[in-house]
Amino acid sequence: MPDKKILVADDDPGIVDAMQILLEDEGYNVITTMDGGNIIRMYEQKPDLVFLDIWMSGINGSTICEKLKADPQTSDVPIILFSANRDTAEIAMQCGADGFLSKPFEIKELIAIVRKYTGE
Repeated sequence: MPDKKILVADDDPGIVDAMQILLEDEGYNVITTMDGGNIIRMYEQKPDLVFLDIWMSGINGSTICEKLKADPQTSDVPIILFSANRDTAEIAMQCGADGFLSKPFEIKELIAIVRKYTGE
């Protein structure tokens, strides 16, 4: 079983719950937040991978991504931006994210991304 920690940050409780269930079923430790302001603090738990929604209430996920990638203490943690926005790939590239996932997504697609970035 994988022993990797994944942070899921989205302001939609349905998405957060679904991703948590799917990833925990695959054996991952999942930490979640629906508050964009918590994301920096969540890094104290040292996630191995982050899924970050582009449009969180009050905070732009791409801005958070830029801050995390600019900080030497957090820059090595892979960040996957995800959104229903049709420009998700372009936004992810512009803010330095490691990848992107378009909503709605397939479970196989989610698991493939997780395995790629956690080295599983």
